[in-house]
Amino acid sequence: MKFHETPLKGAFVVDLEEISDDRGHFARAFCADEFKAHGLKPDIAQINLSFNEKKGTIRGLHYQTPPAAEAKFLRCISGALYDVIVDLRPDSPTFRQHFGIELSAINRTAIYVPEMFAHGYLALTDGAQAYYSASEFYTPGVEGGLRYDDPALGINWPIPVEVVSEKDAQWPLIAE
Repeated sequence: MKFHETPLKGAFVVDLEEISDDRGHFARAFCADEFKAHGLKPDIAQINLSFNEKKGTIRGLHYQTPPAAEAKFLRCISGALYDVIVDLRPDSPTFRQHFGIELSAINRTAIYVPEMFAHGYLALTDGAQAYYSASEFYTPGVEGGLRYDDPALGINWPIPVEVVSEKDAQWPLIAE
């Protein structure tokens, strides 16, 4: 696995390190030892699969606070997504800054999202699917969210958002 730290300390883009032959290729998609070597949390409480029927569907920006703050490790397994993370660590020099990257079944890139980061993605294709692990169980009492269109964040989504859940549309703006 190849780990590339993003401008937001502790968040990593992770690429596959393929071993190829005439049959195709093999690559390690997750390794707890390699995560630990990079200072990442390798714990897995849940593995989630989301399917997005329509291009322009957004999910997020979601997070959980202590005692159930969660790290996530996400890969797009079908189609393409634009994935965004937002640093919510109040003592961080990149507090409220964001990072975005295209994840697709073709590029097979993954993203590691540390605890206390909001996370969301926009389906760039019909039928886009994400497969991701979470280090903590979904805990409704400590969940939170940011609006994808919050002007305080200034996220430049690559295509228009066309489908958003009622819950995600109702998160308060940071200014509120």
